[in-house]
Amino acid sequence: MLQRLGTDKIGYSFAPIICIWFAFIGGIGVFNYIKFDPTVVKALNPLYILKYFRRNKKEAWISLGGTVLAITGTEALFADVGHFTVPSIQISMCSVTYPALIFAYTGQAAYLRKHNEHVSETFFKSIPDSLYWPMFVLAVLAAIIASQAMISGTFSIIQQSLSLGCFPRVKIVHTSAKYKGQVYIPEINYLLMLACVGVTLGFRSTARIGNAYGIAVVFVMILTSSFLVLIMNMIWKTPILFVISYVFVIGSVELLYLSSVLYKFDQGGYLPLAFAAVLMSIMYVWNNVYRRKYYYELEHKISQDKLKEVINDTNFCQIPGLAIFYSELVQGIPPIFKHYIANVPALQSVLIFVSIKSLPISKVSVEERFLFRQMEPKDQLNVFLCVVRYTDVRNEQETFETMLIEKLMEFIRDEFWFSQRENSAEQNGETLEGESENKDHVKAQVDEERRLEAVDREIEAVEKAWRAGVVHLIGENEVVAGKGAGIGKRILIDYAYNFLKRNLRQSDKVFDIPHKRMLKVGMTYEL
Repeated sequence: MLQRLGTDKIGYSFAPIICIWFAFIGGIGVFNYIKFDPTVVKALNPLYILKYFRRNKKEAWISLGGTVLAITGTEALFADVGHFTVPSIQISMCSVTYPALIFAYTGQAAYLRKHNEHVSETFFKSIPDSLYWPMFVLAVLAAIIASQAMISGTFSIIQQSLSLGCFPRVKIVHTSAKYKGQVYIPEINYLLMLACVGVTLGFRSTARIGNAYGIAVVFVMILTSSFLVLIMNMIWKTPILFVISYVFVIGSVELLYLSSVLYKFDQGGYLPLAFAAVLMSIMYVWNNVYRRKYYYELEHKISQDKLKEVINDTNFCQIPGLAIFYSELVQGIPPIFKHYIANVPALQSVLIFVSIKSLPISKVSVEERFLFRQMEPKDQLNVFLCVVRYTDVRNEQETFETMLIEKLMEFIRDEFWFSQRENSAEQNGETLEGESENKDHVKAQVDEERRLEAVDREIEAVEKAWRAGVVHLIGENEVVAGKGAGIGKRILIDYAYNFLKRNLRQSDKVFDIPHKRMLKVGMTYEL
């Protein structure tokens, strides 16, 4: 429930608790180290690792899966770079987190040297009696707060996937104007909550949850190392011997841990792989069909000549008003418009085709938000194409409709002054070549007055259409597999994609359109 406040506010409220937590576990660790057995530092000698494996063999190899849980959480550092600066993560990790954990584990090891019967509950047994209940409360709070790294990391990954067209449409709320990576996604937040409750009820055991977490952590490390090898080769141009050495040393250690955690695959380890398979399936289905649909619209978009032919058709009538037609196509008029006018041979006097594109930044300035282009010929058509660059339409104080029309009228005026500057530049060049300056000046003045009158008429037409009423036309595209498609393509399009689309946020909720002036236009695409 607190995620909507933003990462920075949550961080400020959680920071004191986490600082107290690290101070307590580090202090208790130092106390136990001094009190019970300071000679435990001899365990840093790598020789003891070899003796441990020689003595326990297979059991030692299996125990690596439990040992890896001591470093869980470090994989979240990479995901959290989107929410926090790199120096802040480096400073907090090296000066607070790492020393406190080393002290805590060293103190627990010293305690176990004297009380090896408490190995299954070392943490609470090693706490002095006077600090037991404060530490119990702190441990519960720290366990809750520890999930914050995973939650904020998930928001960042979903946002990046969405900007690449690899994830279904969700609402992204930028919670900070200062840091562009701090986002909140309500749908994902509540899905995470349900998943956590479901996993807890399903496993009912920290051991099984630990097995699942272990596989997730080791896979993250291996993937990170693999990407690092690509960066070393392609960006840093590292000598091949260093790359091979890195792969041999780091890769062998990580693969050893991976083989250990996979041993417990059937004891809960399958969960992260199942989650990954589900998410990859969703991303593949969405990206594949979304691209097919976009290319279909691009191939079947309405040309400028066809649009002019439709407008000038004697059977087609224009009515007062302004129509805003929403589409995902940026580079022209979508084929669904042809379907609309074939069934409804009437259209408003001013038409704006709007394509809204979400950007992965906290805010887009009003000056850079609307990109307009007018269809030719301008004296016959009041048809405009508009790309709207937004973060979240519903965050704005002023209604989207008002801002769109006001910016359209600004665009018409700016186009006139821009053309005036171009004409002046051309005339200056011609004058230098020796033509009559007076004639050019009179002709330019007449042309300027005519264009100014045309601009005034165009703006007046837009205002008149606005006063007559605005209709929001939303293209609802249904996609089906084409005739003769194989069973795989039918499952992909007819069932998987359409199932995702039916359960997404609808367009009217994304654009915050008033229902009384909204008209949905449906069309089926055969892909």
